[in-house]
Amino acid sequence: MTLKLSHFIAGEFYEGHPIRVAPIINPSTESVIKEVVYGSAKDVDHATKAAADAFPEWAATPPAARAKVLMKWRVLIEQHLDQLADVIGAEHGKSKVEAIGSITRGTDVLEYACGIPSSLMGDYSANVGRQIDSYSMRQPLGVVAAITPFNFPAMIPLWICSVAIACGNTVVLKPSERNPSCAILLAELAIKAGLPKGVFNVVHGAKETVNALLEHPTIQAISFVGQTATAEYIQKTAIANGKRVQAFGGAKNHALVMPDIDLESTTDAILGAAYGSTGERCMAISAVIAVGDTVADQLIEQLTPKIKALKIGCYTEGAMEMGPLITQEHKQKVLAYIEAGVTQGAKLVVDGRSSSIPDKGYFLGGCLFDQVTPQMSIYREEIFGPVLVVMRVRSYEEGLSLINQHQYANGVAIFTRDGDTARDFCARVQVGMVGVNVPIPVPVGYHSFGGWKRSNFADHGMHGMEGVRFFTKLKTITSRWPSGIRQGVDFSLPTL
Repeated sequence: MTLKLSHFIAGEFYEGHPIRVAPIINPSTESVIKEVVYGSAKDVDHATKAAADAFPEWAATPPAARAKVLMKWRVLIEQHLDQLADVIGAEHGKSKVEAIGSITRGTDVLEYACGIPSSLMGDYSANVGRQIDSYSMRQPLGVVAAITPFNFPAMIPLWICSVAIACGNTVVLKPSERNPSCAILLAELAIKAGLPKGVFNVVHGAKETVNALLEHPTIQAISFVGQTATAEYIQKTAIANGKRVQAFGGAKNHALVMPDIDLESTTDAILGAAYGSTGERCMAISAVIAVGDTVADQLIEQLTPKIKALKIGCYTEGAMEMGPLITQEHKQKVLAYIEAGVTQGAKLVVDGRSSSIPDKGYFLGGCLFDQVTPQMSIYREEIFGPVLVVMRVRSYEEGLSLINQHQYANGVAIFTRDGDTARDFCARVQVGMVGVNVPIPVPVGYHSFGGWKRSNFADHGMHGMEGVRFFTKLKTITSRWPSGIRQGVDFSLPTL
């Protein structure tokens, strides 16, 4: 009998009023391993009411007391790393090493959230006017919602929810319907850590469930990570419904490679950044901009045998380096991009379609294109798969200009030994997150994550102080305590 995964609301499993029940498929074997209920508007309302009921008490809980619960949650997550990684492997296909690494990056932000008292400190100014003091404080918004993608089923929920909860909000999380089990396990561990029931709730579903969250009048803010078209829809719909919103979309991350690089370390960095997580991450390097034909030729010569040697297989195979794509539908989409690249005139140096891959599962080998031009769809659009394109430019300025013209601006990296070049690049590149000889410049938990242009439809970044600002509202108080001295009537604003 197939296990049916229900919602987790107010600390309990709740089947509710499902629109339908859908299979959860292991992408490595194509077998149905569970079923998940898709929530209706009634189920979203039930979860939101549970969160709203829990909010006053949680908001009134001292930040240091909230932090103690989060510390226990972090310890429990570390104690269940193997279990969480196995769940991710079964439903997403990541290797054990990658899964554990992604969970750890999630707990980095949770660790930052454990220090929330210092992040919530306000400002105080004495005697701003005669016998008048002024001070500010940050207060939680209320019930907030998180809508997270399939590619990092532990990391991104932790990035969003830990900061929101630490700030005193209560949360309704809608994880990806492709791999929702990890979110349930995180919620169970949170309850075990002492988080009050109703503070962290999980509802499952697809577009209907998302729309119910966007339209619910009690929900004050929406945090979303996913495709650009959906991010744009989320932003417009949430704002139309009077909500604060952050919506992070797609990417086409570049690596600008200068002639003075250390070839071996640069090659390895690009290989891991392009093909790690099967290319299914918004911070993957998917376009190399090589300055000069010599650099391009050297990179391709070094990359080609390493791409062909990538170990592709099921997450249960300890030596595997690249797992499957998430669904057959997505695999077909990636294959269509590869065919388009060939048709449009790019040179397919490594054809992952002909790689030695398992018979079962949504596997695809690494692909490498050369002679790619800015007009080609494999350069203009996000592929979200194991496809790397190489473009050749004559100069640093040409490469920088190419990057700055792209519609996406999530992450970028430059590889060089020259400090002046790197410094100029960091100042002038029009991208939100920049790496210098670092291929995936995802900020640590106490800094903030966020791209520019069509990679980000938000005013605030994720986690760090940007996350705190998003999940709180600023209140400023101006106070005077009567001194017993008659002041008389004053019709003006407080002044010196």
